[in-house]
Amino acid sequence: MAQVPLVEMRGITKRFGGVLAVDNVNIDLQPGEVVGLLGHNGAGKSTLIKMLSGAYPIDSGEIRINGQIARIESPRDSRSFGIETIYQNLALADNMGAPENLFLGRELMTKWGTVDDAAMEHEARKVLHRLNPNFKNIKNAVRTMSGGQRQSVAIARAILFNAKILIMDEPTAALGPQETAMVAALIRQLKKEGIGIFLISHDLHDVFDLSDRVAVMKNGKMVGIRKTAEVTKDQVLGMIILGKLPGQETSSDVAALH
Repeated sequence: MAQVPLVEMRGITKRFGGVLAVDNVNIDLQPGEVVGLLGHNGAGKSTLIKMLSGAYPIDSGEIRINGQIARIESPRDSRSFGIETIYQNLALADNMGAPENLFLGRELMTKWGTVDDAAMEHEARKVLHRLNPNFKNIKNAVRTMSGGQRQSVAIARAILFNAKILIMDEPTAALGPQETAMVAALIRQLKKEGIGIFLISHDLHDVFDLSDRVAVMKNGKMVGIRKTAEVTKDQVLGMIILGKLPGQETSSDVAALH
């Protein structure tokens, strides 16, 4: 029996004034799958994902979560369906440690009505150790942490509240090779736990290393979705730049890509 997708987006359309930013797009996401979402700036990928995260309402189409129609009109709605977004800037409080960041706005309280720092630190250690067993200095201010550790904190904050669907926006941008490898390890760990990930990236190497399928958008339309193992980087470039599916490009098209 076919598995019910974590996310199904069908016929999703979004206009801004006269501009058709997302044009009748279909995409889905399975448990434990990474779908890399690619396309030039203005291709529509960020707008599509912002409709799933509740930042923009959809104009037409439907979103299903675990097979059920989901009305997502705000980030709170999105979170209620187990969807968390990790933006490129991570939105962390730099002067606070990991426990305070994980529980920011959702602090644990003692029975006396005071903030329960010990309980928050205990929970933070548990979730961070699950992601990154080498992460020890969790009480240090986030600004003193490495890029990979900061990503760990942002991901831990998302999964602490039982997110099943993660949207990751350029998670390795501005990271060095070692940090990028650490984020890749985090993503593989999340996959093992059955979490589905939409990975927005401009980095083809990242997408090929981490994604099970690649979805390419151009001018608001979905060019196509392919299993990563069944396409080459040149073919994906052809989808991004030319808007042509593998096999549709001519030899002069391919030559023009280089």
